[in-house]
Amino acid sequence: MKTNQLVLALLLMGFLVVPATFSSFSGSWDLSLVQTAYASEPALESAGHSADEAHAAEHGHGHPDLGKLLPLWTCIPFACMLLSIALLPLVAGTFWHHHFGKISAFWAATLAIPFAVVYKGDAIYEILHIILADYVPFIILLWALFTVSGGILLRGTLRGTPVVNTGIILLGTILASWMGTTGAAMLLIRPLLRANHFRKNRTFMVVFFIFLVANVGGSLTPLGDPPLFLGFLHGVSFFWTMNIAPHMLLVSGILLVVYFFLDSWFFKKEGAVVPDDGEKQPLRLVGTYNFIFLGGIVGAVLMSGVLDLGEINTLGVHRAVQDWLRDISLILLGLLSLWATPWTLREENEFSWFPIIEVAYLFIGIFVTMIPCLLLLKAGPDGAFAFLIEAVKEPFHYFWVTGMLSAFLDNAPTYLTFFNTALGSFYAGMPESASVPLLMTDRMIYLQAISTGAVFFGAVSYIGNAPNFMVRSIAAESGTVMPSFFGYILKYSLVFLVPTFVIVTLIFY
Repeated sequence: MKTNQLVLALLLMGFLVVPATFSSFSGSWDLSLVQTAYASEPALESAGHSADEAHAAEHGHGHPDLGKLLPLWTCIPFACMLLSIALLPLVAGTFWHHHFGKISAFWAATLAIPFAVVYKGDAIYEILHIILADYVPFIILLWALFTVSGGILLRGTLRGTPVVNTGIILLGTILASWMGTTGAAMLLIRPLLRANHFRKNRTFMVVFFIFLVANVGGSLTPLGDPPLFLGFLHGVSFFWTMNIAPHMLLVSGILLVVYFFLDSWFFKKEGAVVPDDGEKQPLRLVGTYNFIFLGGIVGAVLMSGVLDLGEINTLGVHRAVQDWLRDISLILLGLLSLWATPWTLREENEFSWFPIIEVAYLFIGIFVTMIPCLLLLKAGPDGAFAFLIEAVKEPFHYFWVTGMLSAFLDNAPTYLTFFNTALGSFYAGMPESASVPLLMTDRMIYLQAISTGAVFFGAVSYIGNAPNFMVRSIAAESGTVMPSFFGYILKYSLVFLVPTFVIVTLIFY
């Protein structure tokens, strides 16, 4: 199909999606009420609520649960958004490069406009909620980590041999649990790319970096990955996640060994010769004061989870005061990094704003179009995903279903959905403060399955976890040819990740 034909086809699909979305929403006009007051946000921000209390708090007093009303095909705009990300860079690269922001806005509008027309205030609340409570903090955190890590430069002679590359990825895998997958990924992706500038085949290096540093490595503490942080907020003890260390070590060990042999094979195949630039320069970090700002970012995120300072109503959306303080702190830390770090150092680090701009533009479309998907998921057995929720019974069910949904939706609410599903299945009617300790001990295998599924499967696609797409963008900007959305899944995830997850299932679940 020619480029113009594909672009036209996608646009026509969009114009068909709008009336289709209207018709799918319109079956419940009488159930749509303009809300004038909303209760507190979900218990994502504070522990101590039961599953039922969290559900009620999430939707607000008198606020209808739209997830019970929406049909499955209201997820079509989200599917179209993913298809645009997958196909347009391949067949219409120039068009995509210049207009990806407009395309993202277009698909967001195909969902937002009919949604708002049919459900009025309820829909506007859901759109504002996902923007203010999810998208804005998401982008602020990524921007802060991107800005601060961009001020840390590794100078010296570092050459991308298989041993060196494996060491860098191993270091990132270790750091990810303590400074977050995003922080570790942003810190080490540039040194990895610079060390391998003389290598012809770099694509697989970045993909395995995404697998391990941007995802699997964040398994050991609640600081590592958002789903585990949610568990911490709901009463899972801070070091409970060490119970999934065997799972993490198995996956990391398999992938690191595979990577080493793959890198060694490519190194020999391409006849790579390590450049001789004369006297080797010792490795040293420049801009190390930025580690203070990185520590501040980790501290601000942790602070937002342990303090309870009340709430602020913004455009009908209630957000915790500590969340606003966290976001403001992150912005200040990023600005301090910009002020303290000479721009010449950032230029030497090949720093540019394009990767974060690309992520910001694309993910506003992703966040808005996935609203129906998240609402259906949160509705549990009362929504269109009931057939899936009710089929989850065994530990391996929890692992694979939590995982596959996390690979394409936000892994944080997916984790929370199946966390509450497990609590409801085993400890119905029991307060969360009493049921979570039992889930951590008597039914530990189920919590392990939910936790590992949410974290590990984030590596399956570019949108499975926050840093994946940004790492891809930084690598592509540096000249590394990166696979397409489906190419990543077909050539790498299905080949390397899925067999590894099968091994995890056979051993642990």
